Amino acid sequence: MAKYVFTYSGGGPMPDTQEARDASMAAWEGWFAGLGAAVVDPGNPFGASSTVSAGGVTDGSSSGVNGYTIVTASDLGAACEMAKGCPMLQFDGTVEVHEVFELM
Repeated sequence: MAKYVFTYSGGGPMPDTQEARDASMAAWEGWFAGLGAAVVDPGNPFGASSTVSAGGVTDGSSSGVNGYTIVTASDLGAACEMAKGCPMLQFDGTVEVHEVFELM
């Protein structure tokens, strides 16, 4: 089994009521429960960021990535099938799926 990183982008603003936040968390928890043992690291959303380049440091992310999850899957296609159930997709967000190559 290979490891895959799901990176999240977009997804609209944070829910503005406690009920909406609870519903969002329940959707994420349900999705993770459905993935079961494939979840290596459920990850977290990202906060403040900076971009470092040869030209210096600027505030903010140049990629728009705002969170991650690490899973195991048999291949890239299987990992993409897992990502299709992500709650981010319900809020116009996207999930990029990246295979992780173990170097050591």
